[in-house]
Amino acid sequence: MPANTDRIILGIDPGTIVMGYGLLHIVDNKPKPIGIGVIKLEKYDDHALRLKKIFERTVGIIEEFKPDELAIEAPFFGKNVQSMLKLGRAQGVAIAAALSRSIPITEYSPKKIKMSITGNGNASKEQVAAMLSQILGLKNEHEYLDATDALGAALCHYYQNKNAMGSGKSYTGWKAFLADNPKRKM
Repeated sequence: MPANTDRIILGIDPGTIVMGYGLLHIVDNKPKPIGIGVIKLEKYDDHALRLKKIFERTVGIIEEFKPDELAIEAPFFGKNVQSMLKLGRAQGVAIAAALSRSIPITEYSPKKIKMSITGNGNASKEQVAAMLSQILGLKNEHEYLDATDALGAALCHYYQNKNAMGSGKSYTGWKAFLADNPKRKM
């Protein structure tokens, strides 16, 4: 059975205030969004309690949608070390939730996700959301860009796996890719 025939990919954009998630169902090698949303954590003052909620909600999403794989955005290095530490903990808890259900995990840098979706590793969150709307036919823009970022992680994983498995085409350059994928052009 080809790797991309029928599977569900859960994408997560970790955060300690708002964590985004998005799910793609791959059927006949075509991605279809089946769930997108955010986990709001601002009402919890205690960081440990936020981590507990991330774990519980991630497990709940896993139990509801039964994903086969998790694609998660890696924390990026910023100027605030404390923020990066908290973000890394949030990511670790989401990974632990997936591992507790034996789901394989792949981590992608924000630049890799943006490059995969828009062709520009420095694209804005708004550009990623707009491109996902075109590619996946999303009707409404989600209130939180964290949700579309998470869906972007899932789609990036699909693209990476599709190419790694040899089921996708290879291209000699961006022009050849766009000729076969006109919806990816902004």
